[in-house]
Amino acid sequence: MMQGNRYDPNYAAPPGALIQEYLDEHGISARELARRCGRSAKLITEIVLGKAALEPDTALQLERVLELDASVWIQMEAAYRLHLAREEDGHRLAAFESWVSQFPLEELFERGFLEKTKNSADKVRQFIKFFGVGSVEACQDRFKEMTEVAYRHSPTFMSSKESLLVWLRMGEIDAERIHCKDYDRNSFLDALRKIRTLTNKPLEKFVPEMTTLCSRAGVAFIIVRPVSRLALSGISRWLSPRKALIQQTMRHLSNDHFWFTFFHEAAHLLLHSRKYVFIDNGNSGNANPSEELEANDWAANFLIPKQALEDFIGAGSFDENSVHEFAKEQVIHPGIVVGQLQHRGAVGFNQLNKLRVWFEWAE
Repeated sequence: MMQGNRYDPNYAAPPGALIQEYLDEHGISARELARRCGRSAKLITEIVLGKAALEPDTALQLERVLELDASVWIQMEAAYRLHLAREEDGHRLAAFESWVSQFPLEELFERGFLEKTKNSADKVRQFIKFFGVGSVEACQDRFKEMTEVAYRHSPTFMSSKESLLVWLRMGEIDAERIHCKDYDRNSFLDALRKIRTLTNKPLEKFVPEMTTLCSRAGVAFIIVRPVSRLALSGISRWLSPRKALIQQTMRHLSNDHFWFTFFHEAAHLLLHSRKYVFIDNGNSGNANPSEELEANDWAANFLIPKQALEDFIGAGSFDENSVHEFAKEQVIHPGIVVGQLQHRGAVGFNQLNKLRVWFEWAE
């Protein structure tokens, strides 16, 4: 059968089957063939039965006796042994179908990462290939490493571990497609200043510009739609010493939340350890709340200078016109001002929401 772009027959004949045809056709025994090849009768018999491998020196001897090129014998032997290995591998993989079923497979099918199949082994085979590993054991080891790194900073993270792992891998795959220059802190800061000027642009304009500006500074920026049982806004992490990643979900689908999340994750890259995956899930119970508070403060101050916001709040005028004027002074979208006012309790979460921009996923 066809497996992707690979021909993968579900059968393979050992070279011994062709040898047996020769013996039958010429009416000679395996013992006689062994004598002509200068090999033991036991070895030739086991090769005929597929119990012993056909080695290159035997292939050369068969080439002279049976007049079939040694390379043909070797290719037949290799194809047969590979077929046996695939069969054995398939039996091993099929045993892990229930384990794989804990993950959001339907969404992987829908997004084109996996092909639908009823074959248990093929389902598991595709899944571990999606994660870029060669065995279930290697996959489990990788999961252990990833979750230890991620949950060390968010032990109270309530999303599904399986959903998080799949979503993180989706981000890795997308990030591989983004060519980035080597990370440079000063270049990234410069990129962030330019990105801040994009907040008044529509999403279809600012996302491509953000992606380009970040890539030039060594950071891959991507938006990956969340999978089921995943409740987070974004993450930041280092893919290599020279390439970082900011990955967002567009949670809440509002522009103020989107921009704050982006600069919050940028702050982690600038200020904190490269060892961890920083998960922004809006949970104050992180293992290191000081780092989260530091990232929050940095993001808020970068978007709207702290003193300017405090002065505006102190003035106590929060009608739409006042917010528009203040946003214009700060060269920032008024929805971001609304988000900060709501967060600080200056206005209710039900106020001024029409100044925010709401996004939606394209179907």
